[in-house]
Amino acid sequence: VVFVAGLGGIGMDTSRELLKRNLKNLVVLDRIDNPAAIAELKTINPKVTVSFYLYDVTVSLTETKKLLKTIFDKLKTVDILINGAGILDDHQIERTIAVNFTGLVNTTTAIMDFWDKRKGGSGGVVCNIGSVTGFNAIHQVPVYSATKAAVVSFTQSLAKLAPLTGVTAFTVNPGITVTTLVNKFNSWLDVEPRVTELLIDNPTQTTLACAQNFVKAIELNQNGGIWKLDLGTLAPIQWT
Repeated sequence: VVFVAGLGGIGMDTSRELLKRNLKNLVVLDRIDNPAAIAELKTINPKVTVSFYLYDVTVSLTETKKLLKTIFDKLKTVDILINGAGILDDHQIERTIAVNFTGLVNTTTAIMDFWDKRKGGSGGVVCNIGSVTGFNAIHQVPVYSATKAAVVSFTQSLAKLAPLTGVTAFTVNPGITVTTLVNKFNSWLDVEPRVTELLIDNPTQTTLACAQNFVKAIELNQNGGIWKLDLGTLAPIQWT
């Protein structure tokens, strides 16, 4: 498993849950080096090799391909890519799109060099982290919500291309989860200065509850699945 942003709020708890399963390798890619977090992950399951590489999803496609080549050269095979990088700040329009959508597309595009069966690859599974805002926008953060809708749409296309590429795909879409992402953020053009307080007034879930359902969705491995992870539950969303 290669996990982009595997040390974040939902990411870290999901990494912990994944390590309770029968993995061979967990490769964490993150923008910030956190040796303490990696050391903790290494203690959870001695049978799993945990490794870490610095990675900023906003780098060029060429840079991403280089990093993935290093990983594939070392591991030989990778079965699952989890794209989890995300920011929530509608003051930073271009960065929001770059991290939440362009970076996810580029990382997925880069791994196709190794997975695409038209190039002799063995296929793989892409798990993209969307958000419930992808199909039910929080209108005070329209840029963030739109990037998540784009993630859902892009992933649905990937799923339909699976017969051609051998690469299947699905999204996990968390509801409001108590993480640093929602601690303090800005609405677009300051249309709602109290957006943080209003959001947290809604029912929320813990990162652990979200992570447990996240791993269930990975185990179900349903091509084209749109999973809603909200209030500690896992439910499929019908896309029409």
